[in-house]
Amino acid sequence: MNRQKLLVVGAHSADFVWRSAGTIAVTTAQGGSAVVIALSYGERGESGELWKEPGQTVENVKRIRHEQAVEAAEVVGATFRCLDLGDYPLTMTEVAMAQLVEVFREEAPSVVLTHTPVDPFNPDHPVAYQSVQRARLLAAGAGVASAFKAINPPDWYLFEPHQPELCEFVPNTFVDITPVIEKKIKAMAVMEAQSYLKDYYTELAARRGNHARRISGKQAVRYAEALQRMVPWVVNSV
Repeated sequence: MNRQKLLVVGAHSADFVWRSAGTIAVTTAQGGSAVVIALSYGERGESGELWKEPGQTVENVKRIRHEQAVEAAEVVGATFRCLDLGDYPLTMTEVAMAQLVEVFREEAPSVVLTHTPVDPFNPDHPVAYQSVQRARLLAAGAGVASAFKAINPPDWYLFEPHQPELCEFVPNTFVDITPVIEKKIKAMAVMEAQSYLKDYYTELAARRGNHARRISGKQAVRYAEALQRMVPWVVNSV
């Protein structure tokens, strides 16, 4: 993913941190760029620690989540933007879909990352998947001349869900995040509303590093993030 233009679309403002902060940091460290789009702040269903505070309000939770997401994105060299569509349930209206399509056209990413199409534990993640799939197709215009501005179809990956076996996630790509693991840990620490996930995803990165070493024989890989590539490679030789 050297010098790539990366677009990460999450259902909630913290999703990118747990699942792809390392991939983002690797991309930006290698001279690429990264934009994170959150469809919602996860203010209702993803901010449990904040709701323990007396007198808490939705608007205050959104404010805190925005500030945390911006800070975490900066740690890994990305920019952050939220469409603020609401969560639990996340609903993509035609207006919201048009917003997301416009993001694709404006950013013209070379790579897009998002959720899996199946998640029996989260109602919003599959909505994000479906929205990204549709927006990618609409923005690319099926790769042919169209009556609107079209972008080149970006490579498309799914990042790892919390329980991959139950989400039909089949990892076929491992990104070595060993050189940037401290950045990922720092970014995760910013997300205080879900601080309990930091240790889990640090341990997961170590396990995926073990898998990547065994697959590749590259003994220097200590930490990795798993992705599932959704489109075939087009190559000049094998």
